[in-house]
Amino acid sequence: MVMLPLVDRVRAGQALAQQLKHYQPLEEPLVTGLPRGGVPVAYQIAQSLNAPLDVMIVRKLGLTHHREYAMGAIASGGVQILMNDVVSANRVKPDEIQRVVEQEKKELDRREKIYRQQRPWPNLHARCVILVDDGVATGATMFAAIRAIRNQGATKIITAVPVAPRETAEQIAALVDEAVFLAMPQPFYAVGQWYEKFEQTSDEEVQSLLAKNWARNRTDN
Repeated sequence: MVMLPLVDRVRAGQALAQQLKHYQPLEEPLVTGLPRGGVPVAYQIAQSLNAPLDVMIVRKLGLTHHREYAMGAIASGGVQILMNDVVSANRVKPDEIQRVVEQEKKELDRREKIYRQQRPWPNLHARCVILVDDGVATGATMFAAIRAIRNQGATKIITAVPVAPRETAEQIAALVDEAVFLAMPQPFYAVGQWYEKFEQTSDEEVQSLLAKNWARNRTDN
């Protein structure tokens, strides 16, 4: 475990990379970041492991009266999950869920287009995938991403996350082959409170980091 607060996403990614070095070169992993904030973290891991970097687009389904609190999530490939306890506790109706899904699907499609730039999704069959975010709270987006990656045939999934509440971390660990966390502070509240610098990551930064990694891998190959 590391001292909190973390400095920023770059330092968090570098610290996670130190704990993941055993996956290169034997596993030849694909590092996959959850945009936007997970990509700067994932980029540092991909650089350290000399691995390709990609993105798994996920969108949180927020409650209409509390948009930051997840009642579920959607991911590329048509994956949708619901946090049934949250839906029940807040008496969310099916038509309300559908409206939120439709709104977030538009943003998911937009990000697919601008981040991927017509680049095909990599073949994950029999692949080792390291799935990265800058932190998780409820875990909804990570759960959706794990399911999407598993649906595409990955044989090994490792999650790498700087900070998460212990309960969520344990739930994630139960779904994957290995889960790496730098810290599991309690009480948790929000991801941003555990960083000194937690500015919003822009679309342009995500595009730039992906382009740098893809260019390097073209050169190496």
